[in-house]
Amino acid sequence: MDYLSNYCKGRNCMEFDTIKIDRMDTICLLTLNRPERLNAMSQKMLSEIAAACDVFEQDTACKVVVVTGSGKAFSSGFDLQDQAQKTPKGIDEWRPILQRDFDNVMRFWNLKKPTIAAVNGPALAGGCELAMACDITIAGTSATFGEPEVKFGAGIVVMLLPWIVGPKKAKEIAFLGKDQLGAEEACDLGIVNQVVPDEEVLATALKMARAIAVVDPMVIRRTKQQINESMEIAGMTRALKHALEIDLELEGEGSVDKQVFLDELRKGGLRGALTWRDNRFRV
Repeated sequence: MDYLSNYCKGRNCMEFDTIKIDRMDTICLLTLNRPERLNAMSQKMLSEIAAACDVFEQDTACKVVVVTGSGKAFSSGFDLQDQAQKTPKGIDEWRPILQRDFDNVMRFWNLKKPTIAAVNGPALAGGCELAMACDITIAGTSATFGEPEVKFGAGIVVMLLPWIVGPKKAKEIAFLGKDQLGAEEACDLGIVNQVVPDEEVLATALKMARAIAVVDPMVIRRTKQQINESMEIAGMTRALKHALEIDLELEGEGSVDKQVFLDELRKGGLRGALTWRDNRFRV
């Protein structure tokens, strides 16, 4: 019997289609599992991530959570195909979607268990935000990071970037829609804790998780609380919520660039839409 089936025995738990959960003694491994879409976070995946985090929070035997992606990517971000199929209109329609995006990323910041991101490829937009929201981030040498949203007329949902890299560098990354930050540069900026060979990313994250799991979980929980509340006193949560409201206004008003991008996505798929996007910036 697998970890989830064993945990859910006698409980009302859901089965997962877009993620996988594996139990390794006191470590829980959450794998984003849409490799054919570079693990883009669809609304269904976000629901399943929330349910998985509920499992981790309630399972006293789970001491550390590691999150990674299957295939060649960590995550390409929030799934734009969802928006192309049914594009929200106005603030009222956008609010629950952006709130779900925001809540699922910040769940890893707020989870009482320590969280480690094992980044095995591109971590872009919402995927980059998820990696930053984890307590510790391990990246492979070929991993890439970035926030490309402005390139297709969208906003950044979880504005962690200035809190991690500082306002000047955050503006450079956000204004230019940089999406090819290498692992070493990301480490220099504080987005990443360690860079290791690609084939060692998950093993390194799990080794670190096992070391953390030896410590009394109450001590780890209180230590995480100390650090997070230091950021809270500095105003991070208030700032993130206000930034979300600004992003809601941005999406509610709607960008011409975003409309054209989604049209290209419907006509030619993601590859065609990205070609249109990138051709605009060939200067």
